[in-house]
Amino acid sequence: MIILSLLATLVVAGATIITSQTSPSISNANYFTQDKSKCAFSHPVSKLSDEEEDMLILGKSFFRIPWVEAPSATTARDGLGPLFNANTCIHCHPHNGAGVAVDKEGAMNRSYLLRLSHKETNDTNLSQRVGFRPDSMYGAQLSRNGNQKVPAEAKVAVIYEEINSTYPDGTLYSLRKPHYLISDMGYGAFDSQTIVVARIGLALIGLGHLEKIPQQEILAHEDIDDKNKDGISGKANYVFNPQTNQTELGRFTWKASAATIKHQTAAAAHSDMGLSNPFFPSHNCTPKQTACLKEAQKSGKEFDLPQERLDAIAYYLSHLKVPASREPQKHLEGKRTFDTLGCIACHTASYTTLEGINISPYSDLLLHDMGEGLMDGRSEFLANGSEWRTPPLWGIGLYKTVSGEANYLHDGRARTIEEAILWHGGEAQSAKERFMRFEKKDREKLIQFLESL
Repeated sequence: MIILSLLATLVVAGATIITSQTSPSISNANYFTQDKSKCAFSHPVSKLSDEEEDMLILGKSFFRIPWVEAPSATTARDGLGPLFNANTCIHCHPHNGAGVAVDKEGAMNRSYLLRLSHKETNDTNLSQRVGFRPDSMYGAQLSRNGNQKVPAEAKVAVIYEEINSTYPDGTLYSLRKPHYLISDMGYGAFDSQTIVVARIGLALIGLGHLEKIPQQEILAHEDIDDKNKDGISGKANYVFNPQTNQTELGRFTWKASAATIKHQTAAAAHSDMGLSNPFFPSHNCTPKQTACLKEAQKSGKEFDLPQERLDAIAYYLSHLKVPASREPQKHLEGKRTFDTLGCIACHTASYTTLEGINISPYSDLLLHDMGEGLMDGRSEFLANGSEWRTPPLWGIGLYKTVSGEANYLHDGRARTIEEAILWHGGEAQSAKERFMRFEKKDREKLIQFLESL
């Protein structure tokens, strides 16, 4: 059995949205919703054409309905595996929400994934096209399930270490640090240089808006050398996009390692469900996994997920409404505290998209060094082991309602928004320390503001 201790994570999460618009022909109701139920992240944008509606419905179907092992009578959605973690996208994104780390019994959910990579690589071509060097036997992600004739890669579990401390005013708090147990490894040991890191699924709201933020607006916030001396040095990640065979600005994933929604969708289909597709044409087997390779040949298809179905899923994900902030006038003090602390330096409030829609995702989509406490050692393209993309905060107050439980940060270690803030370090260290020195009532107002987003 292998016991792994991971210190990872990302920036805090939470959000609001500006629902004004620059074009009088664009209705906010088309893109934003007032729904506060578990379906809040599942509403498609309004006023689609019949053809667009058909595309959205097709994508929604392939996103939600389970895939099965090939060959099968269900030819439209067979091709699962041979190695996989989940058989449907909603296992990682319940109701299009954020992933949940563990179930009520403490077992790791399917949305809780373990990624594998060498801590360092000298292979320039691999670094530029993949972003890292995968483990030579197990690949880029540990698969907990296999088809009938293919052994699963391992069993995994998580245990938490509680870390107790106090605020300057004497208020107690507790953080939890995850430790991962890997047993019954089906294919032998990892490479000696392999590190294991954890990820949970991100909420899938507003992706289409994020994709349409003008690149120059994102890059305007870059300050790699901290020339303005504010302690914040946002950095863009540039990644290989298999859709265009070009290096492009990364906008999606915890480390901004995917350039487009379609790129991220194809990567998740391949690594999480073992679905070959035009962007990742090989099956999710390493050259050393002979049983997996043999089973993969039974598909008889060029791709498990062909281009038109990949296009439809990406279309669905890019056309979901964003929940509007709830009662913003009640949370003006919390908003002022958020700004005063300097959170806004990374959690950029607003943009205008290429379509002229004003949005407020509360993210600069850039990489920031979050300090040693959150460092997991994994590099992805230009993102080093302590750098994370600022996660959008919109919709964060509905995470528990939508997903049934709420976990925050890239590995779900934080049970509350407060805990997520307290994990901040590096560029956010001074903001966290100021937060901790606030009176309890002011800390609560800040958190209530975030919960209203």
